[in-house]
Amino acid sequence: MIPTGKRNTVLELLDEEGIDYAVSDETSGRDYTAVVSFPLPTAAVEPVLERLREVGIERDAYTVVVDAETVVSERFEALEEQYEETEENGDRIAREELVATASELAPQLPSFVLLAVVSAVVATAGVLLDSPAVVVGSMVIAPLVGPAMATSIGTVVDDRELAIRGVKLQLLGGILAISSASLFAAALRVSGIVPLTAEEVFAIGEVRERLAPDVLSLVIALGAGAAGAMSISSGVSTALVGVMIAAALVPPIAVVGISIAWGQPLTMIGPLVLVLVNVLSINFVALIVLWQMGYRPQLWFREEEARSATLSRLAGLGAILLILSSVLVGVTYGTHRTSTFEAEAQNVVVAELPEETALISMDVEYEGFPFQTPSRVVVTVGYPPDETPPSVGDNIRPRINELAPKPFGPLGSADVRVEVRYVAVDQP
Repeated sequence: MIPTGKRNTVLELLDEEGIDYAVSDETSGRDYTAVVSFPLPTAAVEPVLERLREVGIERDAYTVVVDAETVVSERFEALEEQYEETEENGDRIAREELVATASELAPQLPSFVLLAVVSAVVATAGVLLDSPAVVVGSMVIAPLVGPAMATSIGTVVDDRELAIRGVKLQLLGGILAISSASLFAAALRVSGIVPLTAEEVFAIGEVRERLAPDVLSLVIALGAGAAGAMSISSGVSTALVGVMIAAALVPPIAVVGISIAWGQPLTMIGPLVLVLVNVLSINFVALIVLWQMGYRPQLWFREEEARSATLSRLAGLGAILLILSSVLVGVTYGTHRTSTFEAEAQNVVVAELPEETALISMDVEYEGFPFQTPSRVVVTVGYPPDETPPSVGDNIRPRINELAPKPFGPLGSADVRVEVRYVAVDQP
């Protein structure tokens, strides 16, 4: 809507830019003289809005940006080519559209609380059922993409209210999700619906794979943050990206809750570190992507302030992320050590067994985090039922202890306890 006295100025600007328009008289008797409508390619929205502000179309006027399915016009195609050549990031939406989208993605408090609680409860149920389908379902309803993107967008465009709201929602969502998962898992345990011991629970596949996260988990979070920033700034659907972000957060939150419910604080360390690393990584990379795409505050004199805020937050996030990521590096190194030890120990056991016997299984228990060291090895040996079980324990115990990786400081036992079990196997 064109304010009174600005009609000719606005129309002259549109003529200069080569933009076709339609003008309708505004007859309500308010402070507006006309309504002008004109199509713009995505890359032209922000620069044209800037020009309109320069000639007096400020925020107290009405400027409505709507999506058009298609525009059939040779002049419009020429306008698209013009702005594709002049704009570095031609695919990105305008700053105002970006802020509006972020505000919509950061839901109102009641719906956010409900979805955060429900997604955590569903994820906990899916993890305990060892059901990937249920876990994926919990990711779909998790309201996590909005707060993360709102925080980064508010920072780069110097919208403090939006940034603070995003931070608050992320903190609230994390606390609610962990609390809900813990209470739900505790209720399942106390009621006997899930009558499993701690050892049995942590042997569940969906639980076990998140107890010792490695560096690859960081890659998922970084990719989710970059994809989220790119999708929201391009105006495309963020639904699938939201699932990817939730994939980095919701399942480990469920495992944290399960660890609390089963009274195992040490097993909580791995998934909790994973949650923190993923949250920080998503915010960190989203800030970088949005700033590199050219988003800045509306007022030029606030750009330096936004730049300082962005750099300081990147430095803070990066420092914390570096510290926490060292845990993931330690887990990755520890995983390599344990897998190497198990392979070498199995070869030693097989070499020490008599020909008439066979190795049925070798189970290793570990302690310490993130550098796990073996504390107990259980070797199950099969032998013919009509023969006496061979005595191999004295031979393999010292060999396994020689191969066992040494503990880092107090994080493990000095000696590995080796147990040998014999099972009579009747083979035809």
